[in-house]
Amino acid sequence: MVRRPRAATIISSFLFAATVIAAIVGYALLFPGELLGWLSQFNKPGIYAFEELGRRAGLLLLMLACGTAAAAIGLLRARKWAWWFAVVLFAVNGCGDLLSFFITRDALRSGSGVLICAMFLFALSKVKSYFNGGRGGREEL
Repeated sequence: MVRRPRAATIISSFLFAATVIAAIVGYALLFPGELLGWLSQFNKPGIYAFEELGRRAGLLLLMLACGTAAAAIGLLRARKWAWWFAVVLFAVNGCGDLLSFFITRDALRSGSGVLICAMFLFALSKVKSYFNGGRGGREEL
């Protein structure tokens, strides 16, 4: 039996955290109230952007929460599709952070986002073989 790489566990933990955050914000956007007001103190521009999209943003975040939860579980179960999902997710997130820099000129926020995504992508590249062979080669749920 092949031992799960520590990077897979760490990345899964971050995906579970992303699941919780996306679910809470998605719920708050679908059912505006005190929770949304409390959340807006942490990222006012982000909340305003989500509010412009309306309840669709809440639904999209709940869908993202389902995807990140599935990816986290899939990584823990050594599923190849979960590895690919995580790679695409972090690549898209990194590109979004890069694009954000050109819009906001916030080098600290955008740069740290790109750096974090790059670190996750690097870690995923180092554990790819775990998802290709042995225990990780299975595609069933």
